[in-house]
Amino acid sequence: MAVPEDTIRNILLVRTDRIGDVVLSLPMLPLLKERYPQARVTVMVRPYTKELVEHHSCVDDVILWDESKGVMPYVSILKQRRFDLVILPYPRFNLALICFLAGIPVRVGTGYRWYSFLFNKRIYEHRKDARRHEVEYNLNLLTTIGINSTAAPAFEFTVDEAARRTVDAQLNKDGIGTFVVLHAGSGGSARDWSVEKFAQLGDLLRKETGMQVVLTGGAGEKDLVRSLASAMEQPPIDYAGRFSLQELAELFRRASVFVANSTGPLHIASMVGTPVVAFYPPIIQCSPARWGPYTAKKRVFTADNLSCPLCKGGPCTSNVCMDQITVRQVADAVKELTAEWTSTGTEQRQ
Repeated sequence: MAVPEDTIRNILLVRTDRIGDVVLSLPMLPLLKERYPQARVTVMVRPYTKELVEHHSCVDDVILWDESKGVMPYVSILKQRRFDLVILPYPRFNLALICFLAGIPVRVGTGYRWYSFLFNKRIYEHRKDARRHEVEYNLNLLTTIGINSTAAPAFEFTVDEAARRTVDAQLNKDGIGTFVVLHAGSGGSARDWSVEKFAQLGDLLRKETGMQVVLTGGAGEKDLVRSLASAMEQPPIDYAGRFSLQELAELFRRASVFVANSTGPLHIASMVGTPVVAFYPPIIQCSPARWGPYTAKKRVFTADNLSCPLCKGGPCTSNVCMDQITVRQVADAVKELTAEWTSTGTEQRQ
């Protein structure tokens, strides 16, 4: 049921989870602004994902989430802001309770949690079934307030000039021309293609394409990236923990191809128009049907647990399944994408 425009002047979107989750929620913002053009839109995120939303043309303000502060300080903050509508794609009891206690009149969330009584606009979908993409699950939440869109989801992300200059200076300093990014970590969000495979891929691509190899990873993945670098015959460029999210987005935008496990930076690379190669385990909840890169510029590999010597067709229990994906397959996919999209530098970017 539609919520009348004249009753909504202040909107809150709560997305306090990880990088990929925030990126895949961005298409909600222009639809909210289109439906309620006079409303202010605020997004609540964790500090480390703030850069993904703070420059968005549809975002008027950002609230930073710190779970350690507890419930009541945020109840006070939301009461002071006098929100009319809140949407919670990431259902957690404490967040739902905060919005309820703050007296926000319209509260949108799932209908399948024990605390769903705290929402008064509910969607009845089990996301763990992976019957649709995460972007579509997010947009479906908006149907509870009468927003139905048939247009392609719109991802907007602006890289500021300072980030562009930082990346430009670093690439020039390191003498990097055409390059591929390898991102071997996933922050524990999925099963991973092994570091050894990534190292072999980097050497093979360097040999067969002449592209330089750039390694990226979060601050907590520096050891993993160092292990990958040391396993390569030809030294790569290690940028693990070096850049902010804005700067990473600019780095990815300039890459010919981005290769990664299922992880948030994969969705950043996809969003800025870079062709991507992605690896997924044979687990429904981690399926590319739900978490795959939302772009046409992709090659997606899903491990086969039927041929895995450990899983033997049963539940995926280790990373052994992932090593069924061969380096040769992936190298060919990278070369296909570079040929298909002519992505040297910033050409063909969306």
